[in-house]
Amino acid sequence: MSVFGGRVRLRTQIVLLHMVLVALTLGIAFGVFAYVSEQRLSGEYGQRALAIARTVAADPVVRDEVNGYSSATMARGAKSDAELAGGRLQRIAEDTRTRTGALYVVITDDTGIRLAHPTLDRLGEMVSTDPSAALGGAEVVIQERGTLGESVRAKVPVLQPEGVKVVGEVSVGISTAAVHDQLLRDLRRAGLLAGVALFAGVIGSLLLARRWHELTLGLQPPELAELVREQAAVLHGIGEGVVAVDNHWRTTVVNDEARRLLGVDGAPGVDVDEIGLTPRVLEVFRAAQAHPVPAAVGDRLLVVTARTVSREGRELGAVLSVRDRTDVESLTRQLDAVQSMSTVLRAQRHEFANRLHLLSGLLHGGRPEEATQYLEELLGSGPLGAALPGMDALRDPYLQAFLAAKAAHARESGVRLRLGANTWVDANLAVPVDVTTVLGNLLDNAIEAARAGDDARTVEVELVQEGSTLHLTVADSGAGVPAELVDVIFTEGVSTRPDNGVPGGRGVGLALSRQVARALGGDLVLASPGGGENALPGAEFIARLPGVLEETGAA
Repeated sequence: MSVFGGRVRLRTQIVLLHMVLVALTLGIAFGVFAYVSEQRLSGEYGQRALAIARTVAADPVVRDEVNGYSSATMARGAKSDAELAGGRLQRIAEDTRTRTGALYVVITDDTGIRLAHPTLDRLGEMVSTDPSAALGGAEVVIQERGTLGESVRAKVPVLQPEGVKVVGEVSVGISTAAVHDQLLRDLRRAGLLAGVALFAGVIGSLLLARRWHELTLGLQPPELAELVREQAAVLHGIGEGVVAVDNHWRTTVVNDEARRLLGVDGAPGVDVDEIGLTPRVLEVFRAAQAHPVPAAVGDRLLVVTARTVSREGRELGAVLSVRDRTDVESLTRQLDAVQSMSTVLRAQRHEFANRLHLLSGLLHGGRPEEATQYLEELLGSGPLGAALPGMDALRDPYLQAFLAAKAAHARESGVRLRLGANTWVDANLAVPVDVTTVLGNLLDNAIEAARAGDDARTVEVELVQEGSTLHLTVADSGAGVPAELVDVIFTEGVSTRPDNGVPGGRGVGLALSRQVARALGGDLVLASPGGGENALPGAEFIARLPGVLEETGAA
């Protein structure tokens, strides 16, 4: 591009470069055509002269006349110019030259003396070019300069009428000017065709430049280079995943972060349906409503946003941005648990303060028997035990605090949270975040379902240890899972609550919990959609989480 200067627009550069290229190509082709045509015409005229010479040399009259003038039958001194000028050979030669348009037709004897020549003054003289090859019995086609100028000439031996002895030669020449005239006519026609080709090349260059302008959206080479650099820096430098498609929904860009978060390959030119996006993410991408939507992919909770891209009113495709909210969601749950626990502790602080005031009053009032009885009633009812009876069956303090916080949250919602009779976990959690993610989602759903119910508003959670595996069961007294949702309850975007199926709505918790459980090597299933012989009439979920407990040997 720098050949024409950096300030020349790309469209002009393309036109100029193509014109130069087409003109150069046509010039080379024209030169090759001229050279080949000249060689071809010289050969054709040489063969024409050869045919004329052969015809004259084969004429019986010519053979007989030349034989009469040969050195074998006549002394050289007996020849006269007048005899040659009026002889039959001269008439035959001139008639042939006139009919064929040749430059000359010359007949000689076996010593090279002219017996017929267009110029009568040259009769009886030695030819100006070497006749030895033809007189030796060979046919010769050559381009030479003689007394009549440069010509393409053919020399053919003349034989005796009755034998094979050479008694002379016939030399026929066609002027090179005739060759050049024919060449110029051919070159004029070729030049006309070359001009038409050049004009077509210019038109093609203009159309190509226009198409290139459309494809590049009017951007100039420096702008395109800067755009590529900016794209590489932005797409691979930001902490968000980016997936871009064209207006035919074929992938154009998938940065490293998108490959990591979405688990896709993303080779350019592949249809977006084939790169491995989850149904939830694919639905949001195709909707392209520019609203952030939560989506679970693997063991991660992502927020995806899709929007269409256009330039100067022309649709270019769509872009999907992906942000990882797994760590933020985990911290949010932990913070909610801490806040709930602090609320419980504040309430218990006031409760214990009231109890201490009562004890102080009894002791100061001289009533030690009543104080002793009151203390006996308080023994064994610590803060966690008061928050959720049966908590002493759990050894892990993190699990105790989490369930106590959920119990407080349930009470605020008018729901009673209780531990199942078989609850027993004599080990600490090895991966508390994964466990609380699964347990928290199940409890949140169960509490909300129980709150919407009309009966006991109860949620029961049972935790059982088996080596390093933790079994979770969560049941509620709600309305259960509708029959039409039983097979799709773990699908993203599916929920029994309002706003079901709306991008950005509900339907993420159960899908994420199942993905976390399966990532650990376990599973999460719907044991009962509701009713039946369950202790509680609502839905019952069972999760198996291998390797989440520290090995203690207990079972």
